[in-house]
Amino acid sequence: MTMTITSTSKVVTLDGVQCRVWEGSTERGVKVHCFIPRVAVRNGLDTAQFEAELQEQAVPSPEVEAIPLRMIL
Repeated sequence: MTMTITSTSKVVTLDGVQCRVWEGSTERGVKVHCFIPRVAVRNGLDTAQFEAELQEQAVPSPEVEAIPLRMIL
């Protein structure tokens, strides 16, 4: 499966761990929400561009803003 996701400004806590909410879709158009606690880049690489892009955050969609935590798998 391939997904394209975008970081949002929404942060939630799951099992005591803060996760940023990312949203996007699969290559076949299924909408997804991802709860990501960490993103890493291999040591030794120039990460300046990656770190700059990681700071970019979209406004969450109404669906992400309203998602009840009981719906998270």
